Amino acid sequence: MKESTIEKRLARENELHRGTGGRSEGNRDYGFRPAFFDYASQRLYLSRFADGRLAPLHLTEGLPEEVIVDRAPNGRVLSVRASLVSGFERNGLFYTRKAAARAVAALRSRRWPKAAQA
Repeated sequence: MKESTIEKRLARENELHRGTGGRSEGNRDYGFRPAFFDYASQRLYLSRFADGRLAPLHLTEGLPEEVIVDRAPNGRVLSVRASLVSGFERNGLFYTRKAAARAVAALRSRRWPKAAQA
């Protein structure tokens, strides 16, 4: 099965943000949820499984049809609008991966070490 354009893009973004708050595993504990933002419509979409349940990472299968450009014959999303970017939602706001990484770094620096709290 050939990898789709969006899958390649998400893989590149994940590699670029490895070890930072720009990935789900690096920011989940700070209240960030994987999401997509469409700059054309100004709509935020939380990442979801095809059945509508919230997904713990960026998945395209739960995106609405209006942002999907192409699908494979088996229904898999191959490409999405160019105006759609992956990032994260926290407290109703959208963060790009870079912004989420900066926010997590700032949040981490504000936390007291466990030994200092005792």
